[in-house]
Parts: sequence; structure tokens; C-alpha cells
Amino acid sequence: MSLKKLLLLLVIIALFISVFAFDLTQYLSLDVLKEKQQQLNQLFAAHPFKVFAIYFAIYVISTALSLPGATVLTLGAGAILGFGWGLLLASFAASVGAFLSFLSARFILRDWVQAKFGERLDAINRGIERDGAFYLLSLRLVPLFPFFVINLVMGLTPIKAWTYYWVSQVGMLLGAAVYINAGTQLAQISSPGDVVSADLIGAFVLLGIMPIIAKFILSIVKRRKAFKGYQKPKLFDNNMVVIGAGSAGLVSAYIAAAVKAKVTLIERDKMGGDCLNTGCVPSKALLHVANVAHQARQSEHLGVKADNVQVDFKQVMQQVQDVIGKIEPHDSVERYEQLGVNVELGEARIVSPWEVEITQNGETKTITTRAIMVATGARPLVPEFEGLGNIDYLTSDNLWSLQELPERLVVLGGGPIGCELSQAFQRLGSQVTLVEMANRILGPEDQDSAELLTKQLQNDGIDLRTGHKAKRFEQRDGENILVAEHNGKEQQIPFDRVLIALGRQANVSGFGLEELGVEADRTINTNELLQTNYPNIYACGDVVGPYQFTHVASHQAWYAAVNALFDPLKTFRVDYSVIPWVTYTSPQVANVGLTEQQAQQQNKAYEVTTYDIGELDRAIADDNAYGRVKVLTVPGKDKILGVNIVGPSAGELLAEYVLAMKHGIGLNKILGTIHSYPTLAEANKYVAGEWKRANAPQSLLNWVEKFHRWRRS
Repeated sequence: MSLKKLLLLLVIIALFISVFAFDLTQYLSLDVLKEKQQQLNQLFAAHPFKVFAIYFAIYVISTALSLPGATVLTLGAGAILGFGWGLLLASFAASVGAFLSFLSARFILRDWVQAKFGERLDAINRGIERDGAFYLLSLRLVPLFPFFVINLVMGLTPIKAWTYYWVSQVGMLLGAAVYINAGTQLAQISSPGDVVSADLIGAFVLLGIMPIIAKFILSIVKRRKAFKGYQKPKLFDNNMVVIGAGSAGLVSAYIAAAVKAKVTLIERDKMGGDCLNTGCVPSKALLHVANVAHQARQSEHLGVKADNVQVDFKQVMQQVQDVIGKIEPHDSVERYEQLGVNVELGEARIVSPWEVEITQNGETKTITTRAIMVATGARPLVPEFEGLGNIDYLTSDNLWSLQELPERLVVLGGGPIGCELSQAFQRLGSQVTLVEMANRILGPEDQDSAELLTKQLQNDGIDLRTGHKAKRFEQRDGENILVAEHNGKEQQIPFDRVLIALGRQANVSGFGLEELGVEADRTINTNELLQTNYPNIYACGDVVGPYQFTHVASHQAWYAAVNALFDPLKTFRVDYSVIPWVTYTSPQVANVGLTEQQAQQQNKAYEVTTYDIGELDRAIADDNAYGRVKVLTVPGKDKILGVNIVGPSAGELLAEYVLAMKHGIGLNKILGTIHSYPTLAEANKYVAGEWKRANAPQSLLNWVEKFHRWRRS
């Protein structure tokens, strides 16, 4: 705790103790108020502004320190000042005092509470940020909740200070009016209980739930507004229609069938989507072959001589297709129909919030559904470069039809896809030039991670051109040329084929969203339930973002499907708290939680612990001793904020940290877990050991040293 926080806490404690030490609370009793009422009335008549100011200050201090007697002070305001002036004083003094209490709790305790219990409070924090005014108004209107508790607890949440003040001002006004009015007839009151009857408390409770009821009514009005102009069918053919049979769509349909809902899955191209046919599966199969070729060429120093390693690229691409073919049955029409999903191969078009048209072989039919799931994925982003239309360019979609290995390949884009495919083609025998506009590859990654991969790519022979902005494409004397700008000068890069790997864009058009008015920008806009502006139309996967990973698409699909099928009975807000991601180059680059540069951007305090994989026995034995494990923790604590691993099988090593972060396991428990020897997984234990040594209790160890010295004497 900082010195300022400690001093404020000590001042508050001292004031609180002083009040009771000098028995000042005796003046906040109903009997004393009734006894002194006449004198106070006369004093107010003689010095109205002075009495008002002193009374205001006493009320504020009492409320700020959470002293007993607020009820008596409110009654006194009515008895001494009258209804008008009394209500003015009590409503503002109570709000100001509550606000000071709120600010004190926020200043002294919020950072500590959020740091220690942040993950557990995440859902509450999001709820307060979204609906905090509604919740606070309900609490203020119900006199059953102690106001001092509300002040302190709300100070620990992310509710805005101004919102807290004005809602408190409004919420406490009616209760203050009741007590002020009672105070004007103080002689008839023998105890505070005489002011509020059971019926009045009941009325306050009903009033308190009005904001919640209002919120519910607003949601109904919003739904009706969204559906205005459309006729809802009386009966439905389906509980849910899913558009797109990629990872998100397949999981959505699977969940619907598993809970015995009637579901139709519509796919216009191939089952399995990008991941199976043009993304994760083929790229990893290609990387595997490329790594085998690389290892064969590099094996001579191990005593294995593989002279004149040859790559049959046509056979390599057939191997890739064979891998797709082996996995394909997992995502096939036959399998999903066996699971209970009605699969339709055709073009889908949403024509109303409850109707979807399916066009197959020139024929169109319309089906009805209670909910629609949009899982249309994304496609490669291809900017409009001058001259690109004259080039037979490659993307991650059409790359897999290649039958000849390009002699010179230019790859535009130094993100994960660009780096993976650059390394694969370089190791297969192409001369690859990787062109990246930024000053380094893998922009979202930490600088040191990018540097480790950069070194390996350059060792592989890739011509890495960072800080080069692609300007246009030209053809001269039958040769393709990329003109790029570097340091204000144009450079010419000749090539045989060019691969555009500049990211992906969501498929948000062409199936009725625009006509229906579903809100979308670069991706479809959804709330935390993955609903669009039409409450029964949901979206998940790459078409939504913010993470375009297969495992995130599947993760979103669970939330979206359950919400679509069971809303309003039960809904879940999608959780992005622990998201892993991996770049499958060699070495792999794997992350979960915060990267170091994200922590710096968010001004998040952190401690860094690293372990050099080059020192790991198994990595040395495997001739793959390159990389490091980096863990970010809360300063002085073993709580994991983020992990970045660069090295062999980094994606596999990361799983232990994903589990740890999801379930609140710290480095101490990882250190105390037995890891088989010799394995790469020992790196996780060793980095925990490095953290332990850096955070060893030196003062305690000094006493232990003295103890052992004494035992030797």
C-alpha cells in the first residue's frame, strides 16, 4: 500500500475512533434531538446560513465515516429546517458523504481487490460497466440495504464516479423526503421505527425493482422495434438454422443436435470450411513435409548423411490432399446427418428474421426457424494494388492447387500466415522473399519473440524485407516485378509467383444481412451473448472476431448456440479471459494472456521471468535447443498474467499454462508438480523455479542461515 493510501486510511480510522472515544454519537440520538429541538429551532431562526452550513458539514462527515445516526440527522433536518430546506440539505449532504466514502474505498482498496480477485470479479465488473446505474438505483431505492455497505462495495467496482454521484442523488431523494416529512412532526415520533411501516418498506421494495423492470421492458421494446415490419410465423420448421459449415457452424449444429433441437446446417462450398480445406490442416501438413526436408538436409553433423535431398513438389501437394482426405470424414455431411443435423448444400439467404432461402441447382425453397446462426467465416484480404489484376497471384485459398514449386516466391505480409508459408516454401526449395511494411514481423508479438523467429527465418535463407511497402506490380520482358518503397526509395523485387498473406476479411455480405439491416462493419456487430441487433440472429467465428482462430470459433459457437436455443430462459456471456494462440513456424511462437507489449500499453504492473530452452536437456538431446519461455506475473505474486513461448513444440507446452490461468493455478503449484525427465515440458517447471529464486524471502532465509550456523556450533 502506498504512503498516501496508508495516511488516508489512518486518518479515517483516527476520526472514527475519536467519535466513539469522545462519545460524540450520544448527540445523534432521537432523545437528544427532541430535547434540543426548541433551542436548535431558535438558533436556526437567528443564524440560518450558519446553522445550515454546520449541520451540512456534520451530516457529510457522519455519512462519509459511516457513523450510526443518519436517520436521526435526517429527521433533525426536517424538525429544525423545515421540509424544503431540510430536504435540500439531507439529499445533498447524504450524497456528498456517500460520494466521499465511495472515493475513499476506491482510492484505498480497489486496486488491491481487483489485483487479487480480478478474474473472479470479471463478470461483475462487466455487469457494472454495462448496467451499473440500474443496479445502484435499485439499491438506493430499497431501505433494506445499509447505505454504508453500498458506498464501500461500489467503490471497488469500475462504475464511473459521476454516475455513482448522480444516481445516489436521485435514488436517495424519495427516502430522504419521507424522513424529512416525519421530522417536521418530531413530537409524534418515539423511535425511528415509527417513521417507516411495513407497508412503506414494501412500497420502497417495489419501487426498488422498478429500474430492473424498466430494463426488461426496454429490452422488449428493443426486440419489437427490431422485428417491426416482419410477420413472425406461428410454427417453425427449425429451432435453429446455421449458415456456414466451418468450425463455428459445425460446433453450433452439433450442440443443437446434441440437445435434441431441430437444426439445419447450410454450406455453399465444402464441409469443414477454411480450416480443413485451405487453412489449418493443409498448412500444417505442408509445414510438416518442409520440416522433414529441412531436417534431412541438416542431419549430416549428427552422423546421418542424406546426400542430394530431392523434393517432389507434386507428391508433396498430394500428401497435403491425403491429409485433408483423412480428416474430412470428421466434418462430412454423412457424419452430421447421423448426429441428427439436417445438412443442405446450397446458397443461403436470410429474407426475414425467421426465414432463410436455400438455392440448390437453380431451385429455391424457404425454411423457417426460431433462431439463425451466422457462421460464414472469412476470406483472404487482397488489397487493390496497381497491376495486381495482371498477375496470377496466390492466396491461402488457391495455394493448394499448385503443382510446381515456384523458383522465386514473394510473400506479402509478415503475420503468422506469411511467416509459416514463407518458411515452408523456403525449406521445400523456393527462394522466398518476405515483404513486410512494418519494421518487424509478427507485430502483435513481443519484440524479443519476433527477433528469435527473424533469426531463424534468415538462417533458413529467406530474404526478409521489413520496412518495405508494396506499391505496385509490373511485368517487364515477361518477368513479374514487385515495386516496393523502402526509406523513401523504390526497390524492384523480381518473382515467379506472389502469395498475398495480408490477413483475412469477414464474409458479411451476399446472404441477406445488408437488406435485413444487420449491423456490421468489418465484422458483424454482436453483444456479449453474440446476438446481432436482431435478438434471434446470432453470429460466431471469424465473421465476428475479435480473434480469428479455429479454437476461438468453436469456443464462441458453444455460447452462441446455447444462447440461441435457450434465450430467455438461460444465457451466457462469452468469455475471452484465457485465449491461447500459436504461430506454427520453427521455432513455434505460442501465447496465452497478456504479452509484454500489451501489459505496457495497458499500464499493467508485471514481473518477467524467463528460461532459456537452450539449457534444457531434452532440447539439447533433440538438437533443437533454441528459444525461451517467458512468464508475466503480478509483481511479488505467482499469479500468471501471460505466457509467451518461442521454441520447439511451444504450442504443446502452452497447454499447461492455459489450464493454470483458467483455474487460477500459480507458478508455485507448477513448480511443485512432477514433470517427466527428459521432456520439453520441464521448461515450464524450470521457469517457475527461476521465479521462485527471484522471489525468495531473503529476510527469512537470513534467519534460517543463522539457525543452521547455530546448529553447527
